[in-house]
Amino acid sequence: MKDLFDLTGKVSVITGSTKGIGKAMAEALAAFGSKVVISSRKADACDAVAASINENGGEAMAHPCNISHKDQLERLVAATRERWGQIDVLVLNAAVNPYYGSSLGISDSAFDKVMDVNIKSNHWLCQMVIPEMRERKDGSIIIVSSIGGFRGSSMLGAYAISKAADMQLARNLAAEFSPDNIRVNTVCPGLVKTDFARALWENPENRARVEATTPLRRLGEPEDCAGIAVYLASRAGSWTTGQAFTVDGGVVACG
Repeated sequence: MKDLFDLTGKVSVITGSTKGIGKAMAEALAAFGSKVVISSRKADACDAVAASINENGGEAMAHPCNISHKDQLERLVAATRERWGQIDVLVLNAAVNPYYGSSLGISDSAFDKVMDVNIKSNHWLCQMVIPEMRERKDGSIIIVSSIGGFRGSSMLGAYAISKAADMQLARNLAAEFSPDNIRVNTVCPGLVKTDFARALWENPENRARVEATTPLRRLGEPEDCAGIAVYLASRAGSWTTGQAFTVDGGVVACG
């Protein structure tokens, strides 16, 4: 039982892993023994996070990638296989939200960007990685969604649509590939203190309102989402698939 969370010998690719939730997940996966691939758009940021993990006894490589470009995703997958031979765990964390406001005001280009990056790019990466997982009869895919995918939103409409779609993507893939022992799940954070959500939590009035209506009475920290990634990547989560895990201080269930 003590080895339930051991990831020794596993290779994990984490998109959007130079800060926030993605970085916390990558550091946790590395701490439990997985080799990790750090990826985001900026090479220097990737290098810095990978170097920090390596200095702390983990094993990491950096590979910059803009997930909106399919050819860059293909190079990310190829570079990982060239270095470490396979991909056991795929964490799809990178996402965008270029618009905050009424659904009536979002431009076509902004709407398309949200759907392309938050849904299509995840679909592409799954298509690239699932075949090798099927051959091994083993693999874990973790999509970072949001509690916004459960509820209507007057200001984050397109983003919420994309996050609901990510949950359905996970369910579809779980339905199709569970017989191949591929587990596909989503992690759905509430408001976490990340750069991505800075506009929401740095507003004093909004922050006070969210904290007051969160049963645990605080905002999330990136590390609050790290443990569920280890669970889903490891043997501990070997009978878990098609699920959406809310990590939100109790907002959806009790708020």
